[in-house]
Amino acid sequence: MKIVALCGLLGYGYDENSLKNAFMEKVDYLGVDAGSTDPGPYYLGSGKSFTDRNAVKRDLSLALPLALKNKTPFIIGTAGGAGSKEHVFWLKDIIFEIASEQGLHFSLGTVYSDVSKKYVLEKLKSGKVINMSNYFPLSETAIEKSEKIVSQIGVAPIIELLEKQVDVIVCGRACDTAIYAAPLIKNGYDEGLAFHMAKIMECGAMCSEPVAAADVMQAYVYDGYFELTPANPIRRCTVERVAAHTLYEQSNPYLIFEPDGVVDLHDCVFEQVSERTVRVKGSRFTPAKDKTLKLEGVKKSGYRTVSPAVINDPLTIEELPKIINTVNEFVKENVKNTINDGDYNLAYKTAGGKESSLSIIIDVVAKTQEIADTVCALARSRMLHCDYVGRKSSAGNLAFPFSPSDIHVGEVYEFSIFHLVKVGNLKETSVCEVENV
Repeated sequence: MKIVALCGLLGYGYDENSLKNAFMEKVDYLGVDAGSTDPGPYYLGSGKSFTDRNAVKRDLSLALPLALKNKTPFIIGTAGGAGSKEHVFWLKDIIFEIASEQGLHFSLGTVYSDVSKKYVLEKLKSGKVINMSNYFPLSETAIEKSEKIVSQIGVAPIIELLEKQVDVIVCGRACDTAIYAAPLIKNGYDEGLAFHMAKIMECGAMCSEPVAAADVMQAYVYDGYFELTPANPIRRCTVERVAAHTLYEQSNPYLIFEPDGVVDLHDCVFEQVSERTVRVKGSRFTPAKDKTLKLEGVKKSGYRTVSPAVINDPLTIEELPKIINTVNEFVKENVKNTINDGDYNLAYKTAGGKESSLSIIIDVVAKTQEIADTVCALARSRMLHCDYVGRKSSAGNLAFPFSPSDIHVGEVYEFSIFHLVKVGNLKETSVCEVENV
């Protein structure tokens, strides 16, 4: 069986000729991941995608007709970046637009994976919540304050739609591995190999050299092993790259944890079988005693305004802690009659050298955008002209790379839920639908 990963993430782009090369042979399944929590909680809360709509449309405009022409099921995971219903609708709108423009007709399966506050509260009260960190226990208050909650599905709902023989599948929040493991498991392949292959495949050509998430990767799966070969002839898979990507985002180098169970890599073997191809075997799968799904929920924590600047004077850099104290006291004094202390948080983020040049961002998160703007403006102006012992300059302490200097970021979200829940059925948070386009 041949599985193809379009690229590391939908909207990142890929070489068009690479995709054509992959389809010079029969492709059994085409997949692509479309989201991640890496960019943080904002996108789940706002309902926006962190990938550009035009870039996503370009990637789909080339791949969708090719998959349909070759009768290759096309699986897309974590639609719109964060995988809520809002994100799924966003991605489906692009697909409908492409279908209309190119005259495409196909069956579309959708997996929604949003969950209600009631569902999470019931899990908490029944003792079925697993904290992923001792520093972040789940509480009823956190659940009630959550504005959106999604569950990260595994292979089960995707297999359900594949069994209905749909042409395209769009998933809400999904494990990256589920995209590529589901078709293999459905067809009876070893789960250890399926999940291991999927773990390496999900970032496209990141397991090759030159490294690129923005290119096409091919997997050939056999009885007892799989082989990886990039579709672009300028790239080659190597044992080092393939093994390294096995470790990607893993807390344990020998274990890959999935909702269904654990892949054990202790006896895994990587072999260079040709200049551009690596063979992998020996992955073993152990089913989980307790089936779990990860929940991700967010709450609004305020509004943000930032002011990025650069300090180019060594003495100013040396005195920065004292300057920051002076600025904080100045702001506190100036807003004491109009803004409560708990209505804003003023922070400073620095990067770079400590001797000649330092980047600094004045970062304000507040109850309202107006308060954030006010506090940031006061902090920026005071820091710009703040005096200190030994200061020789009569001009500003800061250099601003942008005009205007203050950037209104808008709503700020934080994770309120980032926990596992025990489930009786790995499809219990999923809603699957099929429609004709």
